[in-house]
Amino acid sequence: MTYSHHEQTTQTEHPFADIVRILGKGKKGSRPLTQDEAYRAMSMILNHQVLPVQLGAFLMLMRVKEETPEELAGFVSAARTTFKLSNDGLVDLDWSSYAGKRRHLPWFLLSALLLAENGIRVFMHGASGHSPDRLYTENVLAYLGLKAADSIAEAKQQLQQSQFSYLSLEHFCPTLHDIIELRPILGLRSPVHTLVRLLNPFNAPYSIQGIFHPSYRPVHQLAAALLHQPHMAVLKGEGGETERNPDMECLVQSVHHGELIDENWPALFPRRHVKEEQLEPSLLADVWQGQWQDEFAEASIIGTAAIALKLLGKADNQQQAHEMAQTYWTHRNKQRYAKCH
Repeated sequence: MTYSHHEQTTQTEHPFADIVRILGKGKKGSRPLTQDEAYRAMSMILNHQVLPVQLGAFLMLMRVKEETPEELAGFVSAARTTFKLSNDGLVDLDWSSYAGKRRHLPWFLLSALLLAENGIRVFMHGASGHSPDRLYTENVLAYLGLKAADSIAEAKQQLQQSQFSYLSLEHFCPTLHDIIELRPILGLRSPVHTLVRLLNPFNAPYSIQGIFHPSYRPVHQLAAALLHQPHMAVLKGEGGETERNPDMECLVQSVHHGELIDENWPALFPRRHVKEEQLEPSLLADVWQGQWQDEFAEASIIGTAAIALKLLGKADNQQQAHEMAQTYWTHRNKQRYAKCH
């Protein structure tokens, strides 16, 4: 990562110093950034106008205090000016995937593909590699015969051809990707791990996100409202990904044209399943092709798709959404059976 190293005299203060001071001026003197200040701060970072020491200070001060909705909205707005992608009707649902999975396989990927098979154009974006003990979406696509897009142009082509595409953050906002890669150096996640989930690069009308820490759920919800996102849902996903854990009750917090809605989805099983001893990505293809039956996997796939269908307005209530997702999955199984016979 390259940042400008302008010589600073003792009489001249670096313009980013004011941002660091706002955040770090002690318990009584510090305060959160306003949305405009957050926009200015992230704009300077993305335009390589801060020194490495300033970036490190900023990231860790933000990490200690945690982001406000206004700060997140400012950061996201600044990031969006760097890629300026138009939707052109290519994307219905924006799906972020940045956490990686550790306890279970990324069944949500099959949820997204199930929606794509049924006419919903899904764009997924994420990053990989910053935590070696996790399984990232980009690294499992090949098991399903899929290829991650290498550019915005290829992502558009994939969306037109198959109604699904995955594009890594490094291909549309490389500076934020570089900052995510600092995690092993800093030892902690940074606000970038939060804001990337809200990027919605193609400005899709619907956006769905997963978080790990429940306290971030309402922050995402309020930030989406500040960003005037028409329809958005955020949930505490399995492992921090956008995936409903069928063993647990799931609170989904959403925004619909500025209205904030909280909705509880019940657990689908009376007791929790034991996690896999070892993650075998090849099982994704086996379940997808109907060669392996797994009740937890199927409940995850159907349950996650149901939340997305409710968000998309395809169903009026939870029961309808779940029945629709179940029908998609059952119909797919029947089609596979017919092809085999």
